[in-house]
Amino acid sequence: MRERPSTKRASTPANAAPRAWQRMLSGRRLDLLDPSPLDVEIEDIAHGLARVARWNGQTAGAHIFSVAQHSLLVESVARALDPEIGRPERLFMLLHDAPEYVIGDMISPFKAVIGDAYKSVEARILGAILLRFSLPAAPSPALQRLGKQADRAAAFFEAVKLAGFTRGEAERIFGRPAVSPQAFKDELAPAPVEEIQARFLARFRAIDEG
Repeated sequence: MRERPSTKRASTPANAAPRAWQRMLSGRRLDLLDPSPLDVEIEDIAHGLARVARWNGQTAGAHIFSVAQHSLLVESVARALDPEIGRPERLFMLLHDAPEYVIGDMISPFKAVIGDAYKSVEARILGAILLRFSLPAAPSPALQRLGKQADRAAAFFEAVKLAGFTRGEAERIFGRPAVSPQAFKDELAPAPVEEIQARFLARFRAIDEG
C-alpha cells in the first residue's frame, strides 16, 4: 500500500530566531531589529500611515483620523510656527511618525507602560527612514524642539475637535498651542483613506522636489 503524503507542516526549529521583518506591498522586507534604508519606500509609508488610526480610532466622523493625516497637520503647523524652514525640516515633520507604518500607533499612556523597548525600535526605524530620504538620522536639538512643539499643537487640536477632550483637559496634557486652529480646518477634517494616502504622497513629492 502506498504511504499517504504527510499533511503536517514543517516545524520551525526550537532555537530559530523569531521573525522580525514585515513584508510590504512593494515587495520590500523591513527588518525591525536592523532596518535598512534600502528597504524603505515612500509608497509603503503612505499606504501604511493612511490606514493607522490616531487615538485608537476614538475620533468623531465617518472616517478614521489617520497617522498620515496627523503628519500632514504637523508639517503644516511647523510651517506656521517657523515659515523659514526648508526641505530637510519639512520632510522631517512629514516623516516624524513614519515608523508607525510598520509598528502601528501606540497611545502615549501605553508607551509609558512599555518603557524604552518601544522607543528603541521606533528610533532605529526612524533613523533608517530619514537616511533613505537623505536626512540626518539624528535631527538637531532645534529641529526636535520645533517638531515637539508642532506635534503637541496638532495633538491639542485633534483632542479638542475630534477626540472628545475639553479645552481645559487638552491644555493640561498638551499645553496651549501658539497658533490658531482656524488655519488648519482642512487638515483636521477626517477623509477617506485613499484620499489621505494620495495627499500624503503629493505633499512628500512637493517638498522633496521643490
